[in-house]
Amino acid sequence: MIMDVQLASLFTAVALIVIGIFAAVFLDNLIKKVIGLAFIGDGVNLFLISMGYKAGGIVYIYLPGMAADWFAQNAAYPLPFALVLTSIVIGASTMAVMLGIIIVLYKKRGSISASKILGE
Repeated sequence: MIMDVQLASLFTAVALIVIGIFAAVFLDNLIKKVIGLAFIGDGVNLFLISMGYKAGGIVYIYLPGMAADWFAQNAAYPLPFALVLTSIVIGASTMAVMLGIIIVLYKKRGSISASKILGE
């Protein structure tokens, strides 16, 4: 049995989110925690994109000569793609800030282990 593209994307999104939650909760290294948070964000982005996917859909650019009703029936839903584009920009900037904070913590404490920094 061949799996549908949208279903495969949903399974991959769930796998990314689960791996990210595991890394963010159970790993001690701060950089690995940040990578886990990035996995969660990428999984959510993939989930949103797979929800906007339309099998056999066309790009949502209305060209001259297209019938409006045909375009409305065949175009993919553009809102998830706009949300994901915004999420990518926000995710990249927050990851840069988190990594910068980790660099400052390493210079101050000499370790990137969460248990050593928190004093446990």
